[in-house]
Amino acid sequence: MSHADRPVFGLAGNLELRPWSLDDAEVLADSCQDPDIQHWNRLGRLTLDDARDRISRWRQRWQTEHAAIWAIGEPLGGSPVGLIGLADFDLIGGSAEFLYWLLPAGRGRGAMVDAVVRVSRWALDDLGLHRLRISHSVANAASCRVAEKAGFPLEGTMRSALLHSDGWHDEHLHARVQGDAWPT
Repeated sequence: MSHADRPVFGLAGNLELRPWSLDDAEVLADSCQDPDIQHWNRLGRLTLDDARDRISRWRQRWQTEHAAIWAIGEPLGGSPVGLIGLADFDLIGGSAEFLYWLLPAGRGRGAMVDAVVRVSRWALDDLGLHRLRISHSVANAASCRVAEKAGFPLEGTMRSALLHSDGWHDEHLHARVQGDAWPT
């Protein structure tokens, strides 16, 4: 990735995408207590020191071109209410996979669809990636709505593809490729 710093984007719901800072470590650690985030993501339990380490690793992974992780937060450095990022980068092959979650304070504001579209535009237009993926449990209806509203059509179902706290889940695979029409 040729950008030294992650771009900051304004979002729907009076939120913004910005880099995580070490000052956000408490929110990151606390996010692991949210039942929905626990269920659909593999964050595990984080201490404050674990959260600081993770934020530092995200910065390092940005610089080594392995991931791009943003906080979804209140404007002007306000508290994070979510996370969005691209991981599993293959810059030579032109692909990456989304990961995202929202705390209750960020839900229902339209921010996640907007965030997925903005990060997608950045990844496809600025980075020159060719294909972006979103995968989620077939039981996670909220993630399915986000993917579809952000212009990621459903490509198929991967059977027994991800282990969640309640067992193995089938996963939906959504993707968009360079040249797909953007949602209106």
